[in-house]
Amino acid sequence: MFKVGVMITGLLLLAGCSSIQKVVQQPLPYHNKLQLRDISSVDMIVIHCTELPTLELSREFGETVHYKSGTGNSGHYYIDKDGVVYQYVADNRVANHVRGHNEHSIGIEIINNGRYPDWYTTGSQQNVEAYTPQQVHSVIKLVHRLSEQYPSIRNIAGHQELDQSLMPSSDDPNIKIRRKVDPGPLFPWAQLMSTVELSKR
Repeated sequence: MFKVGVMITGLLLLAGCSSIQKVVQQPLPYHNKLQLRDISSVDMIVIHCTELPTLELSREFGETVHYKSGTGNSGHYYIDKDGVVYQYVADNRVANHVRGHNEHSIGIEIINNGRYPDWYTTGSQQNVEAYTPQQVHSVIKLVHRLSEQYPSIRNIAGHQELDQSLMPSSDDPNIKIRRKVDPGPLFPWAQLMSTVELSKR
């Protein structure tokens, strides 16, 4: 069922499954250059971690232009360590967040160190920072709300499941490492999947 959203002082108030969730609207500078899509084509939610320690650094990265179109890489939603949810890209626009699946997915980015700052060295390939209880709570509410709002969504996946490509490590090019490992083993998949009726890819 479609949930009615009301804009109030920059916050989108969304009727969730158990209470109202506030989503801070902060469109990226190049937002309107991102491709529009039919929202009924969206069938998957992808969970990421930023592999950056702060919302500010993640925003800076998201604003950086990487493509001739004048756009960059970002998810649709960002969840800070205090559980506050920010939306950088509208659901009906294609965000660049996962190779091969952008056009039919919504990306949720959780602020987390991941492998920061030595992402591609051989000795830093494990995520060691736990997700906060506030983040987990917000992820569950957001996934639940999106799956109710868009009945076409049937699957949920981690970034690491969809991008399994290898690359040379930065300290030893003879050793191949995973390009993406997020959201990593500390993400509470069982807790999330027990609350939503989606298939886990």
